[in-house]
Amino acid sequence: MVSLNEKIEITLREIEKIFEIEGSLRLTYQPDLHHIHPAHQLSVDNLLIYLALRHFDLEEIQDFLGTLGLSRLAKAESHVRSSIESVIHNLKKLIDPTHSFQTIPEKKFKEGVQVQKLNSTALLGPEIAGRMTRIMVTLPSEAAFDYQLVYNLLQADINCFRINCAHDDPVHWQKMITHILKAKEETGKECRICMDLSGPKFRTGHMRPGPKVLKIRPEKNDYGIVVNPIKFWIAPADMPPEDDITLHVPVTHDWFEMLEKGSQIQLLDARGKKRWFKIIDSTFRGKWAITNDTTYVRTGTRLHLMDGKNNKIASTEVGELMPLEEKILLRTNDRLIIHKKMIAGAPARIMEDGQVTKDAHISCALKEIFTDTKAGEPILLDDGQIEGRIEEIHPDKLVVRITYADEKGSRLRADKGINLPESNLKLRGLTEKDKSDLEFIARHADVVNVSFVNQPDDIDDIKKALQDVNGQHLGIILKIETKQGFRNLPSILLRAMQFHPIGVMIARGDLAVEVGWKKLAEVQEEIMRLCTAAYIPDIWATQVLETLAKKGRPSRAEITDAAMAQRAECVMLNKGPHILDAIRMLDDIIRLMQKSHKRKKPVTPHFDFSQKDKGM
Repeated sequence: MVSLNEKIEITLREIEKIFEIEGSLRLTYQPDLHHIHPAHQLSVDNLLIYLALRHFDLEEIQDFLGTLGLSRLAKAESHVRSSIESVIHNLKKLIDPTHSFQTIPEKKFKEGVQVQKLNSTALLGPEIAGRMTRIMVTLPSEAAFDYQLVYNLLQADINCFRINCAHDDPVHWQKMITHILKAKEETGKECRICMDLSGPKFRTGHMRPGPKVLKIRPEKNDYGIVVNPIKFWIAPADMPPEDDITLHVPVTHDWFEMLEKGSQIQLLDARGKKRWFKIIDSTFRGKWAITNDTTYVRTGTRLHLMDGKNNKIASTEVGELMPLEEKILLRTNDRLIIHKKMIAGAPARIMEDGQVTKDAHISCALKEIFTDTKAGEPILLDDGQIEGRIEEIHPDKLVVRITYADEKGSRLRADKGINLPESNLKLRGLTEKDKSDLEFIARHADVVNVSFVNQPDDIDDIKKALQDVNGQHLGIILKIETKQGFRNLPSILLRAMQFHPIGVMIARGDLAVEVGWKKLAEVQEEIMRLCTAAYIPDIWATQVLETLAKKGRPSRAEITDAAMAQRAECVMLNKGPHILDAIRMLDDIIRLMQKSHKRKKPVTPHFDFSQKDKGM
């Protein structure tokens, strides 16, 4: 039977092997270590020994260390070397009571947290008083036209505005940034401007034109009760609204001139339902109208201007509307053809007896999907809402068999994401759109968020692109949103440490589709551990309090998710009509939770159980 001293000696030898592995890792990553920015020197040292620590299966060792009353090294990410050295010395002391060593200074255990704090401030700006975790908010398109929205967001104590270059254009981005700068000046508050590059995301191509119908739908609550009427634009076709978001009902010039504030308009919509519009504001460019009823207006719908006695004064027809795009209804076991050529997508052609005479089809512009995939590999569509398996690969198309869809069928639309989680896609470099957008970002933003960083060589492409646009001053956030990016994260971080400041965004939407929903929690925890070991700020992103931001009421699961997110250096909220409510709730949750967690380390706060009836 092994004695206690023998077991301690075995454990000691195993732990000392960590330093041998660290030495091997230094040789492996030596080319990158020559180019490390001075601000990351401590980060490299701690990350390498952390990777060496994780090389071992520590469960048995940790259990044994726990029985000895020593550190189990389970929460040592920010101070790995000091923790290991402390454990080694204590094990030697147990074997030989005469063994002596100099106590490791307390500051050695805390310096990692301080470095990460400095790196977070450099990238994301200063902390808000009383709140360590920062808040980033995605700006909606309306921010280009609504200064008050931007002002209110900054007043709500956010740290970073995020502008997604996958939406809108430089004209709109410039207007948003003008509003941000004005709000900073008026409030005296600091914030960072972060802009996302779209990246080479696989998306479904355009669809065959559908019916020319405009759906006018007021805001309703979860009970189907209208809480706000829908506001829309009535004007001739050559007098569109100032943005491309507002619904526009085109009418003739003569009829338009008869409209004034308070005018009532009657119609039968595309379903034959009687509806009323009311003009609430009149300008020389157009008329603002509202309705409380969901209304389907199509090209040619008759509009009747009514007088106070409900008599028709004048009538007109709705002008030419843009056609809706068709949708593809897919069910389990259906076939879907994905074309390399930009052919308009269309549903399957089905005979009355149910026989399919032509499969549903859609296109994808990126050629890698046709060269880097293999038969039998899974393919996920629309953020994983539809699952399939590749059956055949041809130079100009893929044949996909649908393996999962909603029980009643799932609808696939244009511009929806395509994920290939098990395919080895040889995809790297910035797209032409990214390079063009980067010129704007270099002139106007503080931080660039780089999408789909999958391998260390992607960092080299980023470096060259930044040099080309004089963007070396930008902070860089690496978005990890694929299985490949997660697997390569240690080497990506070491390559990226030639820049300062840098950060990592846990893009949980695509990442969940790539690694699987069951593994998402584990994967996001591992990313946070790596970032802590590297003293690099991490951003917890995607669907945080999303139901609250969009519908005005959070789910219970969202509250728990937001509480967990407090451990990150920054939390990102997406846009929505109730975004200010989401910011306030997130701020409250973070301030409460940081009493129990201090930079990812659980602490035991004061709690007087005798006060259970006072505010609890």
